[in-house]
Amino acid sequence: MDKLLLKIRVLPRWIIILIDLNFLFFSSLLAYLLRFNFDYSRLDTFDVNKGILIFTFLSLISSLTTRSYAGIVRYTGLQDAGRILGTILLGSLATFLISYIHFKIYDTYLIPGSVIIIAFLNSVLFLVSYRLFVKQLFSFFWKKEKKGRQVLIYGTNKAAQIARQIIEENSNSKCKVIGYLDDNKKHVGKVVNGVKIYDARNDLDTIPGLKNIEELIISERNISIERKNEIVDVCLEKNIKVRMVPPIEHWVKGELSLSQIRDINIEELLERESIKLDNYNISQELKGMKVMVTGAAGSIGSEIVRQALYYNPEMIVLVDQAESDLFDIENELKLKKGTLKIYPVIADITSEERMESIFKELKPQIIFHAAAYKHVPMMEKNPSEAVHCNINGTKILADLAVKYKAEKFVMISTDKAVNPSNVMGASKRIAEMYVQSLNNYLRERNPDATKFITTRFGNVLGSNGSVIPVFKKQIDQGGPITVTHPEITRYFMTIPEACQLVLEAGAMGEGGEIFVFDMGKSIKIIDLAKKMIQLSGLEVGRDIEIVFTGLRSGEKLYEELLSTHENHLPTYHHKILIAKTREESYESVKKNIQLLINSVLDNNELKLVGIMKYIVPEFKSNSSKFELLDKKKPIFKK
Repeated sequence: MDKLLLKIRVLPRWIIILIDLNFLFFSSLLAYLLRFNFDYSRLDTFDVNKGILIFTFLSLISSLTTRSYAGIVRYTGLQDAGRILGTILLGSLATFLISYIHFKIYDTYLIPGSVIIIAFLNSVLFLVSYRLFVKQLFSFFWKKEKKGRQVLIYGTNKAAQIARQIIEENSNSKCKVIGYLDDNKKHVGKVVNGVKIYDARNDLDTIPGLKNIEELIISERNISIERKNEIVDVCLEKNIKVRMVPPIEHWVKGELSLSQIRDINIEELLERESIKLDNYNISQELKGMKVMVTGAAGSIGSEIVRQALYYNPEMIVLVDQAESDLFDIENELKLKKGTLKIYPVIADITSEERMESIFKELKPQIIFHAAAYKHVPMMEKNPSEAVHCNINGTKILADLAVKYKAEKFVMISTDKAVNPSNVMGASKRIAEMYVQSLNNYLRERNPDATKFITTRFGNVLGSNGSVIPVFKKQIDQGGPITVTHPEITRYFMTIPEACQLVLEAGAMGEGGEIFVFDMGKSIKIIDLAKKMIQLSGLEVGRDIEIVFTGLRSGEKLYEELLSTHENHLPTYHHKILIAKTREESYESVKKNIQLLINSVLDNNELKLVGIMKYIVPEFKSNSSKFELLDKKKPIFKK
């Protein structure tokens, strides 16, 4: 019996139609008998045969129209039951209409209304019941036959039930659900469709009856990041693979498939609790405004655009020199609803004439400046480009913002600007100094002048060229994973979180502030690499090696959010602080920056970096050829 059922996986549709037809016939016959209490003598009052045929025929036509027969019986669910209900209701209404027309013509009902109602109820009951019976029959023998990885599901919500159904009924699945885990003590010990709920707080080895667990699927969405990490750490320690059920809103056409239950990724373990923003404050800042985002095709710039879009600005000007990436973000934004005008512009921020033409034509009121060179080793090899883009490009934009009376200029900086040990960090610190000194210079003379605001944060998860995508690629290629130093640490923040805080800081800023974000705890890169290997189902050392390559030019062991000369002040948002930095006079900063810019064409890297060290005395090179400049006096004349 069991082998026969397993071979007959999908019945031909004509057999389903034939079975349905028999049940419809029987349901209408039983309706007459029930209506007249099995008093056969009273059946002669009506033309029973004609009534049964009409109800059966019209219900069959309705079934063919709605295709209620098309579902796979062994996968019957609520949607199939709803479809059957609608089908029989349609057939019953058609029957009632025919009977009513007969009454109008011959003054007698062809089929009593009570019979139609009973036949409707009988039909729904029988058609759904036999489908569920077949489903349970298949499920029983399929479970008996099926052997595969033993799986636990964390959570007992709707998503957990659907995930279990998908796993157990899909012939491609090599998993068998043997239990649920739940943190709620009230649920522990209960049984859901034959599967027991266990206490998730117990060690997996101590749960009675559970052995050789190979996989855990997390279906619960209302779970803290800390709890999620606890669960994953226990599973990785015991070589249990961890997968996730995506949020219901991400299910394809509202339905979950086996392929959508995916491996948990490292970003989900490094993210933090969602940030509560002052949406009213940001809305007041951006609504109806002309907004410009430089570096709009990059990781940070594109997310700022997406989030700013929510607050209904009049226009967003997307400035970037990466043609293909700008094309992609433009197409993405076009799909969003609203009357927003998207204005993509291919331009280099270091081209003063090009940028001035954009400002003159579009007159942006709020500028988010995210365009910059950011890779430390690359800028260490090309310091003139760091100066040209990160410093001169920022100066050009800031000066144009003043000239064309922009209201706010928000510069995206980095924690590498704090006590910089490399050219990239120093270039961002000098750019910070320029916009801050310009702000103070202008607003002393005109309180309504452009407000210049700076935001600093560390590494963002998944940004272009960041460590996580690099590690993923190395794992996909079979390793090794390269880590520069066993003690190196970094702060991490998700891209959406970073951009939310940029918008919040931009809204609260009154000009001259350097906002520092709470980056949480720093993370050892080697621990990150190990966890990524384990999440891939591989073993560190056996499957994937970790190789130490030594600190790269200009690289620190750890990053800082505040320098030794800085203190901080709180704001109304607990994740945003204001760094109290050493302030420089605008004239002095402007003069030094002009000296830097003039030196770019001298093709003398030592001289160029020497000027940077003069402007930023705390700039001490690390693992770099420019360390020699820290041991001697500057080699340039002021």
